[in-house]
Amino acid sequence: MTAYGTTLAALADPTRRSLFERLRRRELAVGELARALRISQPAVSQHLGVLARARLVRERREGTRHYFSASPEGLAELRTYLESLWDDVLAAYAGAPGPKPRKP
Repeated sequence: MTAYGTTLAALADPTRRSLFERLRRRELAVGELARALRISQPAVSQHLGVLARARLVRERREGTRHYFSASPEGLAELRTYLESLWDDVLAAYAGAPGPKPRKP
């Protein structure tokens, strides 16, 4: 799977999107995320693993606690892909024939 495909797949799940949105605002511990989303810590950890493989979050350990924050790398790959799509659309539009001039 492509890098942007991994990112899209990771964000396709609503729980992972919710986790990512919270982590965009500030760093949080796994337990804080579990309480906020009302799901188990193992479920949060599993979702965070998917987000980490997509390079959307990074982990920091402090003693026994695991803290996560958003990482821009995965989104940068997705942005590059979307910009290339947009460039293709604009190029196709620029090459499309325009309206025919009206005869007087």
